[in-house]
Amino acid sequence: MNNHKIDYKIYGDDMQFVEVELDPNETVIAEAGSLMMMEDGIHMETIFGDGSGGGGGIMGKLFGAGKRLITGESLFMTTFTNQGQGKKHVSFASPYPGKIVPMDLSELGGKIICQKDAFLAAAKGVSVGVEFQRKIGAGFFGGEGFIMQKLEGDGMAFVHAGGTIYKKELAPGEILRVDTGCLVAMTSRVGYDIEMVKGVKTALFGGEGLFFATLRGPGTVWVQSLPFSRLASRVFAAAPGGGGSKDEGSMLGGVFRMLDGD
Repeated sequence: MNNHKIDYKIYGDDMQFVEVELDPNETVIAEAGSLMMMEDGIHMETIFGDGSGGGGGIMGKLFGAGKRLITGESLFMTTFTNQGQGKKHVSFASPYPGKIVPMDLSELGGKIICQKDAFLAAAKGVSVGVEFQRKIGAGFFGGEGFIMQKLEGDGMAFVHAGGTIYKKELAPGEILRVDTGCLVAMTSRVGYDIEMVKGVKTALFGGEGLFFATLRGPGTVWVQSLPFSRLASRVFAAAPGGGGSKDEGSMLGGVFRMLDGD
C-alpha cells in the first residue's frame, strides 16, 4: 500500500512523547497542536482532509474533511516531511498524563477503531475516518463511545490514552463491559454495543454513569484507567468556584472559607 514506513522511539513515563525518524521524503501526519519539536530540514504543511493522501480530487478531500468535522476534530491536519539530507526527527507530545500506544496496522488487520480524541500521529497513507455504530441505542446513548474514529492502512499509528493502559485479548464470544470513557481502541472484529446499567439506584448513585460499552470477541481491546473527561471533572470540582471546596473540606479549608467570608 501507500503508507510510509517510519521508525520511532517513545520517551518518558507518564507524560510521554514520541520521536519519529524520517528518511528523506518520508512524511508523518499529526493532529494540529501535537508538535513538540522538529529538526531542521523537515517541512511542515497544513493539509485539508484526513491526511491519507488517497486522491479523489476536491470531492474526496471535502468528504475526508467532513468526516473529521463530525468527530469534533479540525478540518485540517499537519504533515511533516523530511526534505533534507539524511535522517531527521520530529516529536509529538501527549496532551495530558497517560501513555502513547504504537499500533502497527499491518499486524492488526489494517484497521483500528478508537475514541475520537485518541489519535495523535501516523505515517502518511493512514486514513483517519469515522466509525458509525449500526445500532440506534449505541448512537443515542453511547456518550463518549458513540462516534469513534477508524484508522485504516498498513502503516504505523500512535494513539494516546490517559493513566494506565490495559491491553486485553478477547476470545471468540468473550464479553467485556467497559465504561464508555475508558474504552481507547479495539480491532475491527470486536463487536460493540451499549448496555444500560441495571437498577435505578446504581444508575443514580453508583457514580459510574448510565451506560457500559459491551465488547464481544474475538479481537484486541485497549482500555485506559483515566479518561480525560474524568480528570477534567475532578479538576473542575476542586477548583475555586468549580463546585468543590478549598483543601478538600479539611479544617484548614474551613478557616480559609471563614476568612474569605464564605
